[in-house]
Amino acid sequence: MTMTRRSRAEDFLELVERGRRGRLKLYIGFAAGVGKTYRMLEEAHALKRRGVDVVLGFVESHDRADTQALVEGLEVVPRKQYTYRDVTVEEMDLDAVLARKPQVAVVDELAHTNLPVCRHRKRYQDVQALLDAGINVIGAFNVQHLESLNDLVERATGVTVRETLPDSFLKAADQVVNLDLAVEDLHERLRTGKIYAKDKVPRALERFFTEENLATLRELALREVAESLDRATARPLPGEGDDGSQRSAAWGRVLVALSSYPRHAATLLRRGSRMAGRLNTDWFVVYVETPREAPHLIDAEAQRHLLTNIEKAKELGAEVVRLRARDPVEGILDFARSHGVGHIIVGRSHQPWWKQRLGRAVDMRLVREGRGFDIHVVAFEPREEGRRP
Repeated sequence: MTMTRRSRAEDFLELVERGRRGRLKLYIGFAAGVGKTYRMLEEAHALKRRGVDVVLGFVESHDRADTQALVEGLEVVPRKQYTYRDVTVEEMDLDAVLARKPQVAVVDELAHTNLPVCRHRKRYQDVQALLDAGINVIGAFNVQHLESLNDLVERATGVTVRETLPDSFLKAADQVVNLDLAVEDLHERLRTGKIYAKDKVPRALERFFTEENLATLRELALREVAESLDRATARPLPGEGDDGSQRSAAWGRVLVALSSYPRHAATLLRRGSRMAGRLNTDWFVVYVETPREAPHLIDAEAQRHLLTNIEKAKELGAEVVRLRARDPVEGILDFARSHGVGHIIVGRSHQPWWKQRLGRAVDMRLVREGRGFDIHVVAFEPREEGRRP
């Protein structure tokens, strides 16, 4: 088990007693069955013994006997039933947890997508509402659900992860705990029926739970938590003020150049988020609106995709900037020079071959004219050519 910042129940209690906004503690695993829910419930019992008012906002035991046994003795906020398209589904009752206002709420499966009739689209957004209300939260998710890892996980494992949460949510956590487990031990839990029903085990072993997939995901989880620790120790201390900001900027902020052609925008945004996280620095998403790309000149579908990608950038923690300039390259470079940018990420050009041959494509011009910047030209997988993000 790897811990960052501090992870013991009594240490979290110290954070609980400070500040008006709720504190956030996250348990991260590399696959189902490593023990995230079990550990959260153990911590809930430890906090309760210390006199903390703790409730279970949403916990999914998946019919695992050991996990279900730990629910006993803890207050559970009843789930709310929603009927959508003639199907009844239970979701966390956000309003009930807010009305109950405990000191600490335990919330599982944070990347879960709520029903469209719920207040928020994602469960992690429910958690943000709890934090804003001064309720402290202990939550959990698996590393493959991080938005910026989506492309990497799909390439490495062949599995498309549909439910994600933004890296900015992880970065906002006060404590992060990685629950590590040897792949062999996880396979043993799986075979003995401690994760899924035994009739589902063979299929799981053949698909997601292959030894190669699990080893890859385990490495990603260990790396992500290590980087989380680096970000925490590199944060400016109280009183550092501008000096801390200047130290961060010295590494060079990250800029993602977003065009009105949004085909590969999600890949670029994930790349920018990962790079900014590794460098522990701010990052920008810059969209240059040329006279030919004024809102009334862009078709409705392109405008819809552009707005979607701008929202995705904000979710991932970027500052989105919309510039107006006749020349997008000059606009990008002027902004980069005035905002301490060191790295510019741009997609490989989709412009006509003759513009690329003459060196007039945006990516080639940035490489040629962007002296003093590291220019990252992102190539896309061939199979991405026919799909939109």
